[in-house]
Amino acid sequence: MKKGLVTALSVMMVAALAAGCSGNSGQENAANEGKAGSGSSGKKTELTFWGDWGGEGQKQFETMVDAFNKSQDKIHVKYVLQQDMITKFLTAATNGGAPDVLFWDRWRTSLYAPKNVLHPVDEYLTRDGISKDDFYSESLTELSHDNKLYGLPLTVDARALFYNKKLLDEAGLQPPATWDELEQAAAKLTKWNGDKLEVAGFSMGDLGLFNMYLQQAGGQMLTEDGKTNFNNEQGKQVLEFWDRLMNKDKVYKVGFELGLGEGQDAFVTGKVAMLYSGPWMLSTYNKYGKDLEYGIVPPPAGPNGDKGSVMGGFGLVIPEGSKHHDEAWEFIKWWTANKDNALLWAKTSLNLPGFKPSMEDPFFQDDPQWKPFLDTLEFAKIRPAHPGYSVMETDALAPNLQLNQQNKLSIEDTLKKAQEQGDKMLEDNAVVK
Repeated sequence: MKKGLVTALSVMMVAALAAGCSGNSGQENAANEGKAGSGSSGKKTELTFWGDWGGEGQKQFETMVDAFNKSQDKIHVKYVLQQDMITKFLTAATNGGAPDVLFWDRWRTSLYAPKNVLHPVDEYLTRDGISKDDFYSESLTELSHDNKLYGLPLTVDARALFYNKKLLDEAGLQPPATWDELEQAAAKLTKWNGDKLEVAGFSMGDLGLFNMYLQQAGGQMLTEDGKTNFNNEQGKQVLEFWDRLMNKDKVYKVGFELGLGEGQDAFVTGKVAMLYSGPWMLSTYNKYGKDLEYGIVPPPAGPNGDKGSVMGGFGLVIPEGSKHHDEAWEFIKWWTANKDNALLWAKTSLNLPGFKPSMEDPFFQDDPQWKPFLDTLEFAKIRPAHPGYSVMETDALAPNLQLNQQNKLSIEDTLKKAQEQGDKMLEDNAVVK
């Protein structure tokens, strides 16, 4: 299964050239023959594409940009790496220097769409016959505000459970499918040498996963009217589960993965037997974990069989300040709403593309590493779209969860304080200024 991913990378540039030089699908040809650019004058329309991915990510973006530029003769796109991109974008949006296309963390939409700095794309979808059914509805919701869609999904992701095959086999265990099985397996996989933890059965270092566990307990983070919704039985079940893992079964120690030394990934080196992670780690584990045999399964279900994972990912949007809305749309459509090009992006970056038809390709269907993520995406939910959600989660919930994990705050007080502080932050940030 790892071989399939490595092979995909080795043919990446060939695929890119093919996308640029050979005949494209009918959908793509139709786009190229359409309304893009000022072809009648013989001069290409120049578009600027801003993103904050450097290094390998920049090379991946430039592969797609080059393929698009070679696919037609009316538009030329240039990728520009931007540090502190959002601050620069907001400044540019008011002084006439906005880019034409923006790489966009989708959760930001509810914060910035009310500022009128993004251009809606609904009319383009209708005009070009692009079906919303070809995208995960959750990802489109995350790109929407006030019944307007502001871009198309570039990637989708969700966390699934990674496990060390060798360690589970030695312990005679199967990958867990429920909380009970996860707890039993984690306890059996954990190894202590006196008071020194040598192998953590399960990583519990990411408190930001509370939302996912709450879904598995049958709950949700916010109420319909925009208040916190975790100081209840479902929230209590999550923290009781964490408490058993940390204090009864002792499968993890606070700070364990931080003290292993530079470059010592705990899962790659066998110091962590199981952890939640996403498809973004596949290339790292395959590249640096030469002796690591691992498997992946969807997140284990909670006490009543509820499933849960948080969908994340990025999109491409058009700034309102762009002078080339139509041409920017042609580039976005070519990349995100075309099966061949979305597949090229997947092979280039090893990301799950936002365009669902591309996932029917053997690249995904014949490689078992992808299946757990595709299965998980069927039930994964995005973070709430409330403008104050990220502030609430970061500044109210996380600090109290940290105190609880350090045994400095009871479960009841943790949920109560997080609710009180969180509701205030939600109220204070309910209106985007």
